[in-house]
Amino acid sequence: MAKAAGVSPMTVSHVINDHPYVRETTRDKVQQAIDELGYRVNIAARNLRTGRTSTIGLAIPEIDRPYYAQLAARIVAAAGRRGLRVAIEQTGATKENELSTLATSRNRLYDGLILATVGLGFADRELLNVDFPVVILGERIFDGPVDHISMPNVSGSAAAVEHLIERGARRILMLQGNELSELGMPPLRLDGYRAAHERAGLPVDEALLIPVPAFTMQAAREAVVAAVANGLTFDGVFCITDSMGVGVLRGLASCGLRVPEDVKVIGFDNIDEAEFTVPSLSSIAPDHDEMAETAVSLLVQRIEQAKRPAPREVEAGFRLIERESSAGRVER
Repeated sequence: MAKAAGVSPMTVSHVINDHPYVRETTRDKVQQAIDELGYRVNIAARNLRTGRTSTIGLAIPEIDRPYYAQLAARIVAAAGRRGLRVAIEQTGATKENELSTLATSRNRLYDGLILATVGLGFADRELLNVDFPVVILGERIFDGPVDHISMPNVSGSAAAVEHLIERGARRILMLQGNELSELGMPPLRLDGYRAAHERAGLPVDEALLIPVPAFTMQAAREAVVAAVANGLTFDGVFCITDSMGVGVLRGLASCGLRVPEDVKVIGFDNIDEAEFTVPSLSSIAPDHDEMAETAVSLLVQRIEQAKRPAPREVEAGFRLIERESSAGRVER
């Protein structure tokens, strides 16, 4: 290649690796030689030399859940901008599978792992003491040995409920996790619900806290229909996921209740579908772009630094998106 282009082998290497300090005329000359000779980089040889595969793992609870699908897409894009490929695994939201992913990631030749965990909790933090780069996208793991990017569960949920209160709602139904949901997101979003009521000087009616067996549209629809059938009165609904919010909109419509005239509704996650429901669904929008960029950036730093940096804790920001379901403006 160097002979064909009339340059040194080092110059060819700089062009192939997109080194910034190569004259444009030289770059064009090398690129022409590459095209004429049909040269392709030997990835396997490069990996053997560097000890890296340019592949990171991403383990998420459910591939087909809109929130995780959208987050995964952003992480793939952020990794791609850094020349990295992403291998995606599904853990099924169980502690056992999350630990299994940690244990086998080295064998799968990942340079590092981003793990979105819901099963692991504070008591499991020592299990994250592994000898390869890991970044956690977690709900409840704190003070662990790895970098952790957390969701604004409490602050975001409080903002959602305060929004409903500002819009006139006084009896706000909350669809939450069942009694087994001790880890992860549900209890944190319940904390936000309670905090908003306390700040507004409103009592919490425990009858308005409705457990659901799964965070699905169907479960949410069935739960809200049952609440209406049982004579429970409410003028607002806070759904801990947007998927549940979509189910609530369907359930309220089937009960003859109008949104937002009779009941105001808000969700959490700002999935793409929220903008297209009828009425469109208000939602808390975590900064997914920030989460993806930060996760990949922190992981790359751990991959490239020989000395292990101190673990870092980052809470993602959020916005409240007002749409028709809470009688707010429609964002365009």
